[in-house]
Formats: sequence, structure tokens, C-alpha cells
Amino acid sequence: MSKKKISARRKQVRENIAALRYGKVADFLNSGIPISILMLLIFAAASTLIIAFGSESNGIFRPWQDTSSIAAIILLVCMAGGYYVHQYEPKIIKHHTRALAIIIMFLILLAASRLGSFYPEWTYLATGSAVTSAIILSISYNQRFALGMSLFYSIIASFAVGAIPKVEILLTMTAGVVMCTYTLKEIRTRMKLLEVGVLAALAVFAVSLAVGFIIRSNEVHILGVEVARSKLSVFINSGTAAGITFVVGLLIQALLPLIERAFKIATSMTLLDFSDANQPLLKRLAMEAPGTYSHCLLIGSVAEAAAESIGVNGLLCRVGAYYHDIGKINKPRYFVENQMGSTSSHDQLSPAMSQLVIVGHVKDGIEMAKEYGLPAILRQFIETHHGTTLIEYFYEQAKKRSAEKQAPPPSETEFRYPGPKPQTKESAILMLADVVEGAVRSLAGEITPNRIESVVHNMAMKRLQDGQFDECELTLKELSQIEVSVAKSLAGHYHGRIAYPKAPDAIPAREEKQDEN
Repeated sequence: MSKKKISARRKQVRENIAALRYGKVADFLNSGIPISILMLLIFAAASTLIIAFGSESNGIFRPWQDTSSIAAIILLVCMAGGYYVHQYEPKIIKHHTRALAIIIMFLILLAASRLGSFYPEWTYLATGSAVTSAIILSISYNQRFALGMSLFYSIIASFAVGAIPKVEILLTMTAGVVMCTYTLKEIRTRMKLLEVGVLAALAVFAVSLAVGFIIRSNEVHILGVEVARSKLSVFINSGTAAGITFVVGLLIQALLPLIERAFKIATSMTLLDFSDANQPLLKRLAMEAPGTYSHCLLIGSVAEAAAESIGVNGLLCRVGAYYHDIGKINKPRYFVENQMGSTSSHDQLSPAMSQLVIVGHVKDGIEMAKEYGLPAILRQFIETHHGTTLIEYFYEQAKKRSAEKQAPPPSETEFRYPGPKPQTKESAILMLADVVEGAVRSLAGEITPNRIESVVHNMAMKRLQDGQFDECELTLKELSQIEVSVAKSLAGHYHGRIAYPKAPDAIPAREEKQDEN
């Protein structure tokens, strides 16, 4: 029996389809989703074991029928939570350490809730655990993510408490979670967590009291007065839940530095600490590279206003700008703002050597930031404020020298910064503010608002076309708003000044006094 002959074209199409399918499978395996799914299943299994442990029956664990039902519900909740993470915080899927930190936190809180349920006076630890989750996630991520994940956790934790009705503990936890996430946008003062704790405690008390009386009235109607809970016990339970919620706020205030280190974040309060001019690194910058220090202060105010114009973290932009050029401390005289009119140190170097010195300030800055314990959220501004841009001045100088020697022109990649490109909108704003300020400062003649607007727009389009904003999710509308804000800030800084009139009689007297000196 003869085999059917396959044409070369059809064979090529089949091979292309197979390669495409293999590529999709490889992309899926490298995306981090399989590991995230595995971590989710492990969390579901561990949560089920915690909840099933120490039941009221004679065995160590609940009957398998109850355990399997709980496992099914927890698995559904975990699937919903995983989809929520994929939609609103997809970076967690790629950064498994962050996912692991959240999982460990949830398991510790769930275990505490389960242990508390063994003692009637500690039953409302479950409410405290939900509030703890809401506060930590609000600090580490954002309000929407904290609200969603904490509500998913509350559903799971409600099964860990057996002494009180599930609906009562769930509504109480929900009240604390909602109040915490809506009132905790950022921490700029040491009183903020105390205020959040008080408001959350009041919300928990009100909801627990209301639900407690509703359940009590049902018990009176169904079971009789003699077996229904007393009014005093309702007040005591509500007060206990509120008290635990308030204590959680105080506890997190004390543990805030550890939370920041575990989740690799910096709160607004920490950022304000690092913006202090008495910080050792900023003092060194002011003493050893005063021109760069002044440049960083100006960029900080410009970047902060631009960030606030599109609704991102202006304080982070300002503090990041203060530190973005700290690498220039090692070789300050090689940067124009520190030369103070003296001869450029680059006159004695080849363009290739000058390029190495200029690029080196990024690497030096990262090393100094690690040495002085700068948070990772601030180090990103040092790494990305030049992205992979071209060092045009020395590239052109190298091209001229190559042309004079009749040698092949240098590769453009040799004169680019190593990157990475900005990963956040805040770092993209700093990149634009940095390059625009230098371009405006170098303008000859009168600096007018129209000239500044033109420079800002041209530089923004240049960075956009060069692909520097490809990885930071910055939209064209936001870029336009940033342009307007940056131009306005720089126009205010470089505004024209009135020439003060001089008294004719005063001039000779001053000159004579100077001659005497």
C-alpha cells in the first residue's frame, strides 16, 4: 500500500504550526503561572488542614465529609483570589517571593484565628487577623488589591471559627477590612495607623453589635429566652472584637519596619525620613557635588508636581529624584553642573573613556545606595533614570574622530546606557524631568515659556520614539499631562527677573571701598 505523498508546502505549514504551539507552551511555562498555580494549591491544602485541625469531635481532625466540603469551598475561593491577582497585580505572578510572602502571612493569620477559636475569650482574633491582612496589603500594594484579597481571606477565616455563627464573624471581619482599606491610602504621620485602628474598631463594634442583637432576637424567637445570649454578652463580644482591632493597629505600628523589609517596600513615612537633608548620603552629595545636589532638588519638585498631575505617587518621585544622581559623588568634576566654569575634565579623555565615566555614575550610584541601606523602591530611580538612551555628545565626538582617521564609525550600542528602562510611571517621570531640565539649562539666550514647552515636547517625543517608555504602562494622555506640568514648573523656575535700578551716587562709593580692600 503506497503512502500518500505530502507536498513540501504542506509540510512546512505543519512544521510552522508545531513550532507555534511549542512556542505557546514554552511561553506559558516561563510565565510563572504554573508555579503560581502550584503555590495556590499548596495554600488551599494547608488552609484546609489548619481549619480541620482540633475539631469538637473525638478525632484530631474533622470527619472527612466536613473536611472535603471545606476543601472544595477553599479551593473555589483560592481560584477566585488567583484570578483577582492575575487581573489587578500580575507582577505577583512573576515575582514568586511576593506571592510567597502573602501566602505565609495568610497562613500565620489563619493559624492564629484557629487557635483563638479554642478559647471563647480569644474567638475574635479572627477579626484582628482580617484587619491585619487589610492594613499590611494596603501598605504593601494598594487599596483595591488589599480590599479584594482581604475579603477572600475573610471568607476562608470564617470557617476557622466555630464558637460563633459564620455570618456574624464574616460581617464583623468585613467591616474592619472595608474601613481599613478605605482610610489607609498612605502613611505620612505616626498617628495614621492609630487613626485607622480607632475607625476600624468603631466600625467593627457597630456591626458586631447590630448583628449580635439580630442573632439574639432570632434565638429568643426560636429557642426561647432561657437559651438565648444575654444583652450583656452581645456588648462584651462587640467590645472584644473592637478592642482586638484597635490593638492590631498599635501592633502593626510597632512592626512597620519589619513589614517594609519583608515586602520590600517603603511607606510615605519612611520616604519622608529619607528626604531629610541630614541623611548621610544627601549630606555627602551637597558637600562633594553641590551642583548635582541643586539639580536633584529642582528635579524633585518638578517630578513631584508631574506625578501628582496624573495621580501617581508624587512623594516617591521627589525622594527618588534626590538620590538618582548620587553616583556622581565619586567623580563630580566630570559632570558639567559641578565644573563651575572650569575646564572640562573630559578634554583629556577620548570619547570612549568619557562614555565609560558617564555611564559609570549609574553603577556607582547603585553600589552606594546598597551601602547606605537605601530601599529598593528608591534604587529603581538610580538604575532607570537614563534607561538605554544614547549619550549623544560623546557619540558624535567619536564619529568625528573616526571620520578624521577614515575608520568605520562606532556602533551606537557602545554609547548607550545599559538600562534597564523605567518600569514604573514614577521612574519614567523622573527620566523625562531629568533630561528636560538639562536641555532647558543649556539653552542660549532668553528662556521663555514657549521655548520651554517646545523643549519638553521634543524631549518627550524623542524618549517615546526611542522606546524608553515601553515597559512602564505610561499612556499618551498621561504623557501629555506630564509635559504640561513639567513645562509649567520649569517656566516658574526660569522666570525672567526685573533689573533693579542702581543709585548713581552709590556706585563710585562701592567701587572705592572695593579698591581699598
